[in-house]
Amino acid sequence: MIEISIDYQGQLHCSATHGPSGDSLATDAPVDNNGRGETFSPTDLVATSLGACMATVMGIVARQKEISLEGMKLGVHKYMSEDSPRRISKLEVEVDMPIPEDHPGREILQGAALGCPVHHSIHPEIEVLLTWRWK
Repeated sequence: MIEISIDYQGQLHCSATHGPSGDSLATDAPVDNNGRGETFSPTDLVATSLGACMATVMGIVARQKEISLEGMKLGVHKYMSEDSPRRISKLEVEVDMPIPEDHPGREILQGAALGCPVHHSIHPEIEVLLTWRWK
């Protein structure tokens, strides 16, 4: 169990503190939802979590298989629904891999990305699209 403490600071701003490390981050409501959009919104963190989780799990597998993923980059595009209730409707993930498409570790790395805990935690109504670009 990990505890994250969240303090509402007013003006739609929150500060979240990660219990084990003491690190903190801020959130703000987005401009299209009454906020100032000064930092990550809570739904931005969902998109961020997906990309970071995919990269981390691929990194674990790559370390075990002695594959260098230095220079790997992921981009996530988050789309919000236009109807009610307000929610994430689609996440598009672009993965720039520093290895060629014919690399023998390709399938296991792609499987690791799709098997990450955040991907498994996303509601099935949220469309998740992946685009892979190889060196």
